[in-house]
This record gives sequence, C-alpha cells and structure tokens, in this order.
Amino acid sequence: MARTILTIVGVVLAIWLVLTVIGALLSMLKFFFFVGFIAVIAYVAVMLIAKTSKKR
Repeated sequence: MARTILTIVGVVLAIWLVLTVIGALLSMLKFFFFVGFIAVIAYVAVMLIAKTSKKR
C-alpha cells in the first residue's frame, strides 16, 4: 500500500516538475521575443533617423 502511494506521489511530482520547466522555458522565450522586438524597433528608428539626416 505504501509503495503504491509513494509511486503516485512520485508521478505527481514528476508531472509538476515537467510543467514547471515548460512554463519557465515559455516565459524565457517570451522575454527574449520582447527584447528582440524592442531591438528591431530601435534599429529601424536609428536607420530612419540616419536616412533623414543624410538627405539634408
């Protein structure tokens, strides 16, 4: 009986660990996506400013 309960607890903990790791990876990817998006916006802004100042 104790072995069955410990097996069930082990499976629940393993599932919880997998879901936690997946959540951490998804939040990290989301963070990198937002940082990359801001970098692209900054790059485009600098390029537009450089092109407009070159024409003058």
